[in-house]
Amino acid sequence: MFDLKPYLSEKAKEINHRLDRLLADRPVRLVRAMRHSLMDGGKRIRPALCMAAAEAAAGGADDVVLRAACAIEMIHTYSLIHDDLPAMDDDALRRGKPTCHVAFDEASAILAGDALLTLAFETLASLPPESGMRVVGVVARAAGYEGMIEGQMRDMAAEGAGLEVDALAGMHALKTGALIRAAVKTGAILAGAGDDRIGFLDRYAEKIGLAFQVTDDLLNVEGDPARLGKAVGTDRVRGKTTYPALLGTARSRELAETLVREALEALQDFDRRADPLRAIARYIIDRNR
Repeated sequence: MFDLKPYLSEKAKEINHRLDRLLADRPVRLVRAMRHSLMDGGKRIRPALCMAAAEAAAGGADDVVLRAACAIEMIHTYSLIHDDLPAMDDDALRRGKPTCHVAFDEASAILAGDALLTLAFETLASLPPESGMRVVGVVARAAGYEGMIEGQMRDMAAEGAGLEVDALAGMHALKTGALIRAAVKTGAILAGAGDDRIGFLDRYAEKIGLAFQVTDDLLNVEGDPARLGKAVGTDRVRGKTTYPALLGTARSRELAETLVREALEALQDFDRRADPLRAIARYIIDRNR
């Protein structure tokens, strides 16, 4: 049976080392704010998925894939910095540390997020032109006004208003799922996968993206704040529509299991090189943080 823990640990080391090189450690306030959120020990699931998808498609993830994976992590971190701002989710704690606007100030946090987003695309611009341009398009769409940002807008608009299950799934497909799908698709593209295999990997990513959010909703109800590194119960306080609120915790767990099963079915034609992707799918719903 594939052992995911050392795999994720090794990938996190590679990713953190490269992120440290990409964002020079300088004493200026902006860089300190950027590093505060970027180098704070996140799970690195999205960049790990990018690298695992390349391995599933071609048997390995090279330096080009690592650079793209780090760019995706920068975009994810920028989104967290902005999500935590007082005008949005107004969170004081992220990954067990004060959020960027609490540790610095609101203006510094906004600029740190902006700077990480632009550094991400500067990094993507260093990829080989043919595949790199395709990846830039995939990532830009996922992170932009028809992807992650639109999902965040829908999330804020729905506070206190309530959503039906289909609308909730559509929102999270954008807010959480779009960047996860982009991470997997990026790894596959850079590995030279054909359209059929990219399609199967994209279906896998679509399913685990929603499973990730269902699990996040459950953890916000039942999770341990010490393990999560952030407060729980905040969704209810803010009037957010969640899967446990609509379906109950038992049915929400069943939905997450179904989504993972469908994700694994999408990988049925892949060999053991896709085992990291299979293990990550299980980890997403079994995690406690």
